[in-house]
Amino acid sequence: MQLASSVHRKYLLLISLLAGLWGCSSADVSSYADNQPTLVLEDFFDGQLSAHGIVKNRSGELIRYFNVTIDASWDEQGVGTLDEHFVFDDGEKQQRIWTLVKQDDGSYLASANDVSQPAKMHLAGNALFMDYVLTLQYKGKPLDVVVEDRMYLVNSTTIVNESVMRKFGFKVGSVSLVIQKQS
Repeated sequence: MQLASSVHRKYLLLISLLAGLWGCSSADVSSYADNQPTLVLEDFFDGQLSAHGIVKNRSGELIRYFNVTIDASWDEQGVGTLDEHFVFDDGEKQQRIWTLVKQDDGSYLASANDVSQPAKMHLAGNALFMDYVLTLQYKGKPLDVVVEDRMYLVNSTTIVNESVMRKFGFKVGSVSLVIQKQS
């Protein structure tokens, strides 16, 4: 009888844990559809921008900070290019070039030199959500992490960007940054 009770408790604990995990799911971008100002990629990501951010490890400890200059443009076919130049606090420099292609459903496909497959960008109201696999250098070796990117336009010249990086489903770090249009 005690064995059955012990097994029963284990099942109840497992069900409780799973229910808790399901309850932690992130909001869908559509829940921001009524938020203003509305993010229009061709308007915000056009011209010179700058970004300033921090990188935290899985424990939430600040491990790096950086500044970025971004040259953003759109060609005659409506394809966007974001040429990003990163400078980290330790002097490391990186470049990432995003290509943005609008799709028939209003989303965009985004590809970059260190992103393994094009990512679908979903927009609603002032929000942009995008998940992708980014290849980072970790201890001199390439490491693929899944990035959950969330951007929010807070006024006509400022986006707040929050990203969570995961490996095998576990959080390994996060990035927070502010992107600003230059006059």
